Amino acid sequence: MESASLNLIKKELKTKDTAQLAEIIVRLSKYKKDNKELLSYLLFDADNESEYVEMLKEEMNTDFMVINQSHIYLAKKTLRKIIRNINKWCRYSGQKETALQLHIHFCKKMQSLSIPWQNYSVTENMYQAQLKKIHKFIPTLHPDLQRDYTQEIKTL
Repeated sequence: MESASLNLIKKELKTKDTAQLAEIIVRLSKYKKDNKELLSYLLFDADNESEYVEMLKEEMNTDFMVINQSHIYLAKKTLRKIIRNINKWCRYSGQKETALQLHIHFCKKMQSLSIPWQNYSVTENMYQAQLKKIHKFIPTLHPDLQRDYTQEIKTL
C-alpha cells in the first residue's frame, strides 16, 4: 500500500471536523512513541521553548551521569544514544537556536567526562561532528545571537 502525498493529506484533513481530527490524532499517537513525543511537544512545550531546552539539558545531564566510564566501547554507545536523542529533540522543535544550544551543551558535557575520549577516533569524530553542526547553525542566526554563540563556542 502506498501512502498519500502530504498535500493530499492536508486537503483531506481540512474537510474533517474537530472531533474527527482529535480522534485521528489520538489514534496516530498510539502507534509510535515518536508520534506521541512530538504531539506532547506541540501541545505542552512549544509555547515555552526556553523551559523545553532546560528540561532537555537536565535529561542530557542525567544521561551523562550514567555513562559507563570503565570501558570506552560502553561510553561510546551511550554517547551515540545521547546524540540520537538530541537530533530527535531538534526535529521536534524545528528551531535552530534550540538545536545550537543542545549541541553546545553536549560538547561541554563531553569535555567534562573523565574518560580520555580524545584518544579514540570514534569518540573524537563524534565530538567533531557536533562541532560541525554547531558551525553550520551559526550563520543562520540573527547577528547578535551569532556573536553571543561565537563567544561561547570559542571555549569548545
